[in-house]
Amino acid sequence: MTTLLTRTELPVDTVGLARYLIGKVLVRETADRGVLSGRIVETEAYPVGDTTSHAYRGETPRKRALFLSPGHAYVYLAYGVSYMLNVSSEVAGVGAGVLFRALEPMEGIAAMQRNRGVEALRDLARGPGRLAAALDIDLRLDGVDLCETGPLWLARDGDEAPDIGTSTRIGLSRETERPLRFYLRGSRFVSGPRRLNG
Repeated sequence: MTTLLTRTELPVDTVGLARYLIGKVLVRETADRGVLSGRIVETEAYPVGDTTSHAYRGETPRKRALFLSPGHAYVYLAYGVSYMLNVSSEVAGVGAGVLFRALEPMEGIAAMQRNRGVEALRDLARGPGRLAAALDIDLRLDGVDLCETGPLWLARDGDEAPDIGTSTRIGLSRETERPLRFYLRGSRFVSGPRRLNG
C-alpha cells in the first residue's frame, strides 16, 4: 500500500532529495486509464549554481515551477520531442530540481504499454523521455504539487532499503564529471551504460 510523501519529509537540498527519492514511488492517476505507478530507480540532481540547470539564468514564467517550494513538478519538452519530469528541490524562490530518469513499473503496466507502443517491461520507463511517455506526463502537469494526491504524486510503500549507487550525469556537454546521478544498484530498469551502473 502506498502512502503520500509529505513536504516535511523531503530534504530541502537538491542532492539530498535526488538520493532520497530512490526507492520511492511515483503515482499517476488518469481519468481514462486508471492508476499508473512505478518505483523510482534513477534520478539526477541539478543543484543551485549548476550551469546545466534550467534555473541557472533565473526565473521566467516558463520555469516558474523550478522556483516553487520542494515537491512541485517541473515539466518541459526536450528538443521538441520528449517531455521530461523534474521536481523542485530548494526553498521557494531558489531554483533547482531533480530529474526523474527511470522507474520500475508497478501498476497500470498495460496502460503504460499502450502509451509507449511497446511491450517490453524493462523499456517502458527506462530513461526520462520514456518515463514521461509511459505515465502520460506533459505540460498539463507542470507546477502540480507532488505532495498532494491528484493527477501526479509521490509516495512510499514500505519497501525502502535501497542500495544506492552514484555516478556522473548522462547526456550533458558541461559539468560532466559531477557525481550527481543516483540509481538503485542491481535494478534492470536503470538507464545508461553499464560502466556507470556498477
